[in-house]
Amino acid sequence: MRTFQVTVNGQTYEVSVEEVDAQGTSAAPAAPVAAPAAPKPKAAPKAAAPKAAAGSVQVKAPMPGTILDIKVKPGDKVKNGQAVCVLEAMKMENEIPAPQDGTIASIEVSKGATVETGAVLVTMA
Repeated sequence: MRTFQVTVNGQTYEVSVEEVDAQGTSAAPAAPVAAPAAPKPKAAPKAAAPKAAAGSVQVKAPMPGTILDIKVKPGDKVKNGQAVCVLEAMKMENEIPAPQDGTIASIEVSKGATVETGAVLVTMA
């Protein structure tokens, strides 16, 4: 008999699993299937991140695709939600927005480049 802890919808259960042979018979008597386990202590809250340095805010590709257009250049001031580039993915053009107000520090991709999910497209200050 092996015991595992399983978490379902935030509730942790201790589950005992019994090994059976090909005929489905077991030598050990049946045990209760699931019983709530003691709650785990919550992790301590993380400290707030330090203020970002110039160019440290990264705008990343949310999906793989091809860069069709870059709508900003270094030094441009942008508003939260303003499109910084256009990414084509699955035959659709997706405008990639700035995550916050700021100034464009660098452009990390070029028009026509193929990018993967999570690739840095632009950095902001």
